[in-house]
Formats: sequence, C-alpha cells, structure tokens
Amino acid sequence: LMAAAAGLGQALVPTRRMAELRGPFKLADLVPTQFGDWRVDPSGAAGVVNPQTEAMLKRLYSQLLERSYVNARGKRIMVSVAYGDDQSDNSVQMHYPEVCYPAQGFQLKGNRADYILLAQGELKVRRLLTEFGRTRFEPVTYWTIIGDQQSLGGWDRKKAELRHGLRGEIVDGLLFRVSSFDRDAEVGFRAQ
Repeated sequence: LMAAAAGLGQALVPTRRMAELRGPFKLADLVPTQFGDWRVDPSGAAGVVNPQTEAMLKRLYSQLLERSYVNARGKRIMVSVAYGDDQSDNSVQMHYPEVCYPAQGFQLKGNRADYILLAQGELKVRRLLTEFGRTRFEPVTYWTIIGDQQSLGGWDRKKAELRHGLRGEIVDGLLFRVSSFDRDAEVGFRAQ
C-alpha cells in the first residue's frame, strides 16, 4: 500500500511547463503601442513607477513590460504586465498590488472586486485606491491569469493550480496592472 501511494504521488508530480507548451512570445509584441487616442509616451516622462524593487521583479517574473500612455488631453495611464513562467514555487509566485504597494510606503485606502464587460465576456478585476504622502493618489485596476484561468488570488488561484497540477502541468502566471494619477478614483477607473 505504501509503495502504491509513493508511486501515485510520484506520478502526480507536475512535469510539463505551461510556458513551454505555449511557446516563445514577447509581451512587447502583444501589447499595442497605441489604441484609440492613447499612445506610448515617446519622451518616457513620468513613466511607470513600480512599487517593487528591480531585484525582486527579476526574481519573480520572466518578462516585465511597463509603459506609460498619454492621450491628446495629456491624461496619463500607466500599464505594467508581468509574466512568470513558473508559479508552482511559493517563493517566486506573483506579488499582488494590495501587498506590494503598502510594502513600498503607499497607504491602501480601498480594495474591492469589480468587473469590466468585454465583447468576450466579463473580466474580473480588483480595484485599489492607493495614496503616497498625501500628494500621489493612484487608483489601480488589475487582474491575473494563472495557467489558463482568470484568478484574483485565494481559492481561485488554488483551484487553477490544482486543476493544472492534476494534468501534470506547472502553471505560469500573468499580472496585468493599470493605474493613473487621479484624486477622484472613479474618474481614474473610467479612464483605465
């Protein structure tokens, strides 16, 4: 019985990386440099400020894309897309903004689940209100994908890991974060 349990346990260890099954890709090629009235800021002025240290980002993610978009009215939207090719190890799993922002000195003033209606269906998102030193008000919208399943962490994440693990797959993960500088968070969320 012990030998059978050991054999079954070994057979259920995931060995196929979803990242390898997907094949190579570059985030920079997948995310447009312009859409509608929005274009990547060519000057790089007021670029994306990431509340995580560069060393940590390199350890957690195999690819990171950060862009700042501006429109004709001078409104700025910052986008950060982080992809980790192996989310099975707790020490290298993606870090969620509601943890990282406060760790870098921001105050978390609000945190709620929400959704965005798309032609393909409903996209579950998390909306955060962050503030730094009473001078920087940054509403944040983000969503994550674990394997091939949308997840905002917690039980959703565990279900995705278990489902893929039972198929022998080592999950990858993507965190897509959009933010802006807005004192009025709802105005910021609509723009995002």
